[in-house]
Amino acid sequence: MKVLLFTGKGGVGKTTLAAATAAALVEGGRKALVVSTDPAHSLADAIGHELGSAPTEIGDGLCGAQIDTRGLVDGAWQEIRDHLRTLLAGAGVDELDAEELTVLPGVEELLALTEVHRLAASGLWDVVVVDCGPTAETLRLLALPEAVAGYLERLFPTHRRVVRGLLAGMAGSATVERWDSAADAIGRLSEHLAAVRQLLVDHERTSVRLVLTPERVVAAETRRTLTALALQGIRVDGMIANRLVPDAGAAKGAAAGWLRTRRAEQETVLAELRAAELPVRTVGHRACEPVGLPALRELAAELYPDGEPLATEAAPEARLLTVTGDGGRGLDASYELRVALPLAADSDLDLARVDEELSITVDGRRRLVALPAVLRRCEVTGARLDDEGLVVGFRPDPRLWMR
Repeated sequence: MKVLLFTGKGGVGKTTLAAATAAALVEGGRKALVVSTDPAHSLADAIGHELGSAPTEIGDGLCGAQIDTRGLVDGAWQEIRDHLRTLLAGAGVDELDAEELTVLPGVEELLALTEVHRLAASGLWDVVVVDCGPTAETLRLLALPEAVAGYLERLFPTHRRVVRGLLAGMAGSATVERWDSAADAIGRLSEHLAAVRQLLVDHERTSVRLVLTPERVVAAETRRTLTALALQGIRVDGMIANRLVPDAGAAKGAAAGWLRTRRAEQETVLAELRAAELPVRTVGHRACEPVGLPALRELAAELYPDGEPLATEAAPEARLLTVTGDGGRGLDASYELRVALPLAADSDLDLARVDEELSITVDGRRRLVALPAVLRRCEVTGARLDDEGLVVGFRPDPRLWMR
């Protein structure tokens, strides 16, 4: 089973290309589900088929769905909120404060992602193609499982058996049972979030495909997205440049001149994108909007001329941390931590050491990276950028090194 997520700046055609990819997968003999997590659902319009929150059969081997996040919030999350309030009340938190603490920003997006995980884990389809929202919403979506797991860990860090023992000395069995039920529910939620996160960072099963139009502003956002996804450990397997204008050739006239100028600008942007060492597929600008399965199949034939939508050519497998030393020993040693991030020349980068983690913030997006064991006893000496990403220098901290 594979999960392929499509995202990009609003209006670049990601919904159409996600639907076309699903249609191509079915043409190649696979069972595919195309599902929308975009709040502004347009997947049904692109396919030309009515879709609901449950998977609907569209054609032989192809199903589609548009996730109803409001319904998920009213159902599954309400139960979790009740359990959270029970735990907070048992910890002595005022009822009104407990009500406010259990309002979780982004819960709709989180539940949409857990629903994608549920559908993928069902095993009914070979590939699940996800039409995500615009880039900013998608980045927030993909960061939520880890963020919410951290929220739960900080809110309820004490082992529930210890809490149960305290409660047993202060309250009756009914209170203990309610606490146990709530703790079990929170535990299941934490395990589910861990499973969703594991799916997202599994480079064998999950990848993101970035859709853009070959324009400088859109390409700049795409480069920032590459960095943000690398920070989260999520693999990007390629980019699709949509709406490439025709080559006017030797034609004359004002229209031909406009096309040549526009095409030259687009080719310049494409050349810059290919420098990211990711496959870049292109799709020509069409006179008519591709709506319905026949038009989507025609589009897919241009997008995947080899007939294999899952082929990723030379796409890098992972963005890894690499630690190297200079061969010294004891306090005379020095180390370098290489973080292979695709950083643009104008990236706003900030580093900070937070206990046993390195906080990396790029263009306002922050990621805590757990340091390898040897570097936890070291102090940061500096950082630099090179062609492969970020390099951070370390040397042994005398206060910690011999412990």
